Amino acid sequence: MTPRVLVLAGYGLNCDYETEFAFEKSGAQAKRVHINSLISKEVSLTDFHILAFVGGFSWADDHGAGVIQAVRLKYNLGREILDFVEGGRLVIGICNGFQALVNLGLLPGLENDYTKRTVALTYNDSGNFRNAWVRVAANPKSPCVFTKGLGVVDMPIRHGEGKFFAEQDILDKLGENNQIALTYANLDGSPAQGKFPQNPNGSLLDIAGICDPTGRVFGLMPHPEAFIHPTNHPRWTFYREVQKRKGLENPPQPAIAVIKNAVDFAKQAF
Repeated sequence: MTPRVLVLAGYGLNCDYETEFAFEKSGAQAKRVHINSLISKEVSLTDFHILAFVGGFSWADDHGAGVIQAVRLKYNLGREILDFVEGGRLVIGICNGFQALVNLGLLPGLENDYTKRTVALTYNDSGNFRNAWVRVAANPKSPCVFTKGLGVVDMPIRHGEGKFFAEQDILDKLGENNQIALTYANLDGSPAQGKFPQNPNGSLLDIAGICDPTGRVFGLMPHPEAFIHPTNHPRWTFYREVQKRKGLENPPQPAIAVIKNAVDFAKQAF
């Protein structure tokens, strides 16, 4: 069975084509769908196995990043989205999509409550929009479907509101449940420990991505769909030459592994 992926589009979202291509390249059948087509029931969420909230600036990030998108979806498709999650299907939110998932309450989904907002993604500590490449490390103990076997990987970030914030009791629960699936790291893969620019936004506990308790709903600020081939990396020629001359360093693993993990899971689950 070929998994079917719905890639949300419209109103300032600008990574839909890249995300669609990454899922197609990973073996899925992906379709870009405007949010209005979902709301009008022209397209049904039940026809898909994976739902992708993409990056960009939905509604120009008025009232906060991802807020209007979350409100529009919650009050028009709230029950359908909850049924989608409860049916064992997968959801990924990338950058602006992560912000929307947090505002919807789909993440972190503590105690199986997918309606309550308990964490936030707020303004970067630097006060600036950051467009850079970062190194992230996957938590091998996390139930996250998307980060299985990921290890340490480079990805680009493009955001002004990427700082992960929550009260200490929520952070403790996320840690205890291993829902912190992805963290910002140093070049050697060790924790960034809040240092800038390794941690590009000041996220508490270096959090770059979290999942729900089942591991099937995942949000992250970096863009895995933007690193689907070794030549996407800004230092790919350097790594190629080092490999060629000394064989001492492998080129970075493309982050498309995040998307391929989801597709492979869906192939077996459905």
